[in-house]
Amino acid sequence: MTDQATTRQTGGGTHAAPAADTPPGGTGAVPDRPGPRYEDPRSVIPGAGPAPRPGERATLRLRETDTDAGTDEPARYAPEWLQLREPADAYARAHDLLDPLRIRLANLPRRADGFTIHDIGCGTGSMGRWLAPRLDGAQHWVLHDRDPYLLHFAAVASPRSAADGSRVSVETRRGDVARLTAEALSGASLVTASALLDVLTREDVDALAAACAGAGCPALLTLSVAGRVELSAPHPLDQEITEAFNAHQKRGGLLGPDAASAAAEAFSEHGASVRIAPSPWRLGPEQAALTAQWLRGWVGAAVEERPGLAEPAGRYLAERLEACAAGELRVVVHHDDLLALCRPAGGAA
Repeated sequence: MTDQATTRQTGGGTHAAPAADTPPGGTGAVPDRPGPRYEDPRSVIPGAGPAPRPGERATLRLRETDTDAGTDEPARYAPEWLQLREPADAYARAHDLLDPLRIRLANLPRRADGFTIHDIGCGTGSMGRWLAPRLDGAQHWVLHDRDPYLLHFAAVASPRSAADGSRVSVETRRGDVARLTAEALSGASLVTASALLDVLTREDVDALAAACAGAGCPALLTLSVAGRVELSAPHPLDQEITEAFNAHQKRGGLLGPDAASAAAEAFSEHGASVRIAPSPWRLGPEQAALTAQWLRGWVGAAVEERPGLAEPAGRYLAERLEACAAGELRVVVHHDDLLALCRPAGGAA
């Protein structure tokens, strides 16, 4: 899991976002290739668009089967994609949810080792880099992901101090995060995730809600795709591509743009108080590299869902990429952040 884009696109910032650090082993550059070849997998960074192999989604595998165990799968999320989107994600996250989260954490019994925070599908660790410096108190982050390289990067690039200068430590756990239980989260102060809910099924979300409720810990789940996109200079194909993309997101029973509402319902049924806040990417000329990758993935997913769109969508993509390269395109990609305040363990209010 990653932090994470899949065949969906998520995240954004209202102002120019600063460049992210380059992950080890990569330049971080996103070279444009001649022509709007969204159907060519080489033109889309893994994670930004449909999976390169026919019939596969570039989403995390939620459960290992016996035949999967021990095999080396191609990376579903390129570090370059996670790096490219990190500044936009950071700016987009709903700051309004931080105060109620801080209040809940401040009311927890103080522990000598501080808060324990489980980051599900941590990717390169962008959630920790964003959140840890915004919370007071010592923190121990447990980073979960299936990709060992991403886990290594997340651990190496994790913050070392909290908002008040307290120590932040990390550990990594590789495995199937969809099988988290209340027992696995025992002692957790908080569960976090980014761009996760929309690649889960209703059953997965209910299991996550049950685990958090059983452990009595809150959950901050950010950047769930909302299924709404706004582009400058409206085009007749905007709505049709949006609808096809949203249908693509729901393949295989995944929640896609219904994720935040489904999660709110699931957590509420387990007794949690739930807040949802918008967290849109707002992309302008300063985010052109991210916008170009998002466009390719967005249109590519729509065409994969509705092959009859291929010819008009190719022209559409060419026009949009040209406007992006000229600094004339602005895009708002809507997402939702969710804070679920589960009842503390033991039944306290």
